[in-house]
Amino acid sequence: MKWLSFVRVAVLALPLVLVSCGSHKKVVQTSTNMTPEVRDKVDFLTKVKENAQTGKFLTSKVKFSVEVGQQKLTLTGNLKMKRDDVIRLQLMAFGFVEAGRIEMTKDYVLIMDRINKQYLKAPWMSVDFLRNSGLNFNTIQALFWNELFRPNQVSADKEKADSLASYSILANGDDMIVGLETGKMDYSWLVSREARLIRMANILYKDRFNGNTQLNWDYDQFGKLNKTLFPHKHAISLTTPEKEVKLGMTLNYIGEETEWEPRTEISNKYREVTVDEILRRFMAL
Repeated sequence: MKWLSFVRVAVLALPLVLVSCGSHKKVVQTSTNMTPEVRDKVDFLTKVKENAQTGKFLTSKVKFSVEVGQQKLTLTGNLKMKRDDVIRLQLMAFGFVEAGRIEMTKDYVLIMDRINKQYLKAPWMSVDFLRNSGLNFNTIQALFWNELFRPNQVSADKEKADSLASYSILANGDDMIVGLETGKMDYSWLVSREARLIRMANILYKDRFNGNTQLNWDYDQFGKLNKTLFPHKHAISLTTPEKEVKLGMTLNYIGEETEWEPRTEISNKYREVTVDEILRRFMAL
């Protein structure tokens, strides 16, 4: 596959991996009707949540690695996030030409293929898997920001202790496995026991008829950012019954740039495509 053709593949594959599946310190309301074991669990999860970043903005240069089947490619780009508002990924070809853009807000997912002058802009709830699984903007935001989340959660600012108590927790060597099961969905996190840092997040969609779909997000190379630590290396994989897509993100020059426009304007030169069309192209890769 020629290099430019694979850039087009990457523009299609990246968003499918990512959407398939002020002060921001958590306030936890405690309950007096807890056993010592439950109270210990809640205390542990509270400290995990307190390790979350407090900044409103996060920007970074990014080195991407994309692997679809036997095809592999490395790209550069940019990550720009404004908490509770937008997540934007820009993919660059040849180091200076924007080949694609993925923009996620609370209202929509925007995928721009600048090579072919086409785009997809769709509400979160228009994608069946997202609607059925409880995944939304807040879920994806938590994955990017290295945080715990709850399906269908509207806001992560406050969470009652009783809510934290609904998570399961299991010791696993130097780590703790935090779990949450809701219907066909299993959510789990691997958290370091001492540092209280999330080292892995996993989302499993169980379908006994069509096969399972799994999103796995690994975090590594934690560095100081503000008063806590933040992972500079993210390894993401989406496994379906038909395919496996792998995405690597290495963040460099992490900052908190604020002077950028959080919404993308779409030129009338671009042709709008549908979710079904994007999925058909992806499955044909």
